[in-house]
This record gives sequence, C-alpha cells and structure tokens, in this order.
Amino acid sequence: MTQTHITWIEGTIVENEVHMTMVELAEAASTPEDLIMAWVSEGVLSPAGASPEDWRFSGDSLKRAKTAARLMDDLELNLPGVALALHLLDELDQLRSQLQVTNISSDKE
Repeated sequence: MTQTHITWIEGTIVENEVHMTMVELAEAASTPEDLIMAWVSEGVLSPAGASPEDWRFSGDSLKRAKTAARLMDDLELNLPGVALALHLLDELDQLRSQLQVTNISSDKE
C-alpha cells in the first residue's frame, strides 16, 4: 500500500496598488512596528506620507519587508547589511531584466 503525502501551502496575494498602514504592514509581515520604522530610516522601505501616522506602503513593500525579516533572522544581518543586501538584490533583478531584453531582441534578428 502506498502512502500519500499532502503538503498544504497557504499564501496571500497582494496587489501593488494596495496601500497599507504601518500597523497593517507590520501585521502582514509579522514584524514589529519599530523595526518597520528602522527599515524606513535605513532606506529599506520607502512609504508615501510625511509621518508614520500618514505612511502608506505598497504591495512591493510587503515583499521587501518579508525579505528583510528573513535576511535578519536567517543570516543575522544588521540594518545596514539588510539595506545593502536588498540593494544588491534589486540590481541583480535589473541586470536579469536587461539580459532578458537583450536575449529577446537578439533572437528576433
């Protein structure tokens, strides 16, 4: 008799047009609000709004916050290290996009 293993995966799809408050972002990212504030001051997150009460975060901010949390937990990076790692990941994504565009245009020739 064979056994069947079932893996349950749960997630949330957040559109980029969604704007979350700091409280909502902290809850969605399972991160304390003071850490969100530290990430903003370090440049990891860039909310719209003048003050923490007015800040609004996009869906991309949720992805960045979760990545930042993983970098801090898994790799034990400090705030500047998280900012640098995310900057390098952004550059890597840009280079991959440029390479893909270059490959597509050379395939058409």
